[in-house]
Formats: sequence, structure tokens, C-alpha cells
Amino acid sequence: MPKFSANLSFLYAELSFLDRFAAAAKDSFKAVEYVEPYLFPAEEVAAALQTNGLTQALFNLPPGDWSAGERGIGCHADRVEQFQEGIATAIRYGQALGCQKINCLAGIAPAGTSAEERDAVLVANLKYAAPRLADAGIKLLLEPINLRDMPGFHVSTTYHAERILDAVGSDNLFIQFDVYHTQVMQGDLVSTYARLKDRIGHIQIADNPGRNEPGTGEINYGFVLSELDRLGYDGWVGCEYKPKAGTTAGLGWMKPYL
Repeated sequence: MPKFSANLSFLYAELSFLDRFAAAAKDSFKAVEYVEPYLFPAEEVAAALQTNGLTQALFNLPPGDWSAGERGIGCHADRVEQFQEGIATAIRYGQALGCQKINCLAGIAPAGTSAEERDAVLVANLKYAAPRLADAGIKLLLEPINLRDMPGFHVSTTYHAERILDAVGSDNLFIQFDVYHTQVMQGDLVSTYARLKDRIGHIQIADNPGRNEPGTGEINYGFVLSELDRLGYDGWVGCEYKPKAGTTAGLGWMKPYL
């Protein structure tokens, strides 16, 4: 039976960030995730988790200036020092929140750089990050993101993510498998998961088109979720979607799994 994590960067958007924790717990979520916790003191976020009996499933390494359109700095040659400083910050938050998985966003390709140059920077950054997170008891993830929603994003397919993992060569680097992004870029969802399941550290879901809740689009989530069970996935499934008519009102799809 899948267990679901509420992505608070997408769900309960009508509430302030720290109020979203209680809303998620009220709707029977047992875990939460989000883009980043760094805008709030770690102690305040930890208190929101503890008060509401929630597990911190995942968050990202510091992604740069999100409000200015940055989506990670992992492939940016001029931001290596900032990336490395962000590792220490992420570990501090991860330990305070009891979070065992942190995701790296590769970033949007800087102008005037080649794919080979960006790969080299990303690989070096991940080689730096993976052992430090391992020492803190935290798994490092890398997420492919589709090019329709994030034009120019450096890692957009599981194939590219595999090549990066091979180049890094760490047993503490995994793929974050977002079903929605994979559907947009590749399709072939279940067989892709089955082939990569030993390299996948976390799963996220949304339907396509629209990136709304399961049951609103073309993805057969009844089949996909049952196959994840059959194939032995026992981690959190992150609900990273845009609710069509409010988060709570749109949770009917989840009731059979509760």
C-alpha cells in the first residue's frame, strides 16, 4: 500500500507555509516535503513537524534564488563555492528535521556553456556532496525535470541521470523519480521504474497534462501505484501536483489507499 507525502510547495497554497503542516495532518498525510525549508528557522519547521506528528520525507539542497527563477545551481561553474556552502546548510536542516533524503536540482543551463561542461561541474559537485551527506546519514538524490515546464533544465531524463550517477560512482547518490516529469519526457513509466528501482530513492506524482491530482489526466495511477507495490517500493510517494479545486476537495483519489 503506498504511503503519501504532501508537497507543501504545491498543496494548501492558500495557507501560510507553517500552517500547511496542520492541514496536511488533518487530511491524513503522515509526511511532508517541499522545495526548501531555508526561509524559516530549522527549529520552527521542526516544531511544526512534531506538533502535527509528521515525518520530513524530503527537501532540496539550497536551489539558488527561487523567486528570481533559479532552479538549482548544481551545474553552474561560477556557483561551486555557494553549492558547497549549501551542503553544510542542508545537513544542518536535515538533522534538525530528521530528514533522511535531500534532493539536488541540477539547474537551468547557464548561457554559453556546453552540456559536457555542465556535466563536469555537476559530477564534481555531487562527488563533493555525496560522502558528506552519507556521513550525516542522509541520502543524496538527483531529479530529472521535464523541459516543457523548465526549459533549459540540465538533467531532463532518467537516461541522463543514470549517466551522472555512473560518473559520480557513489553508493549514496540516487534518482528522484517523478512520474509526471518522466511521462512528459519519456513515457514507459512502469518498465522504467522496474529497470531503475535499485537506483531510485524517492517518487513523486502528478497527472498529465496539467500537473493536477491523479485521476485528472492520462496516467493510469491505479495501475502505476499497484505496480510500485508489486515491485517492492516502500518509500514515500510525494504528492507534487497543482490541485484543481483546492487540496482537500481534490483528495478523493487518495481515499482507497488510506
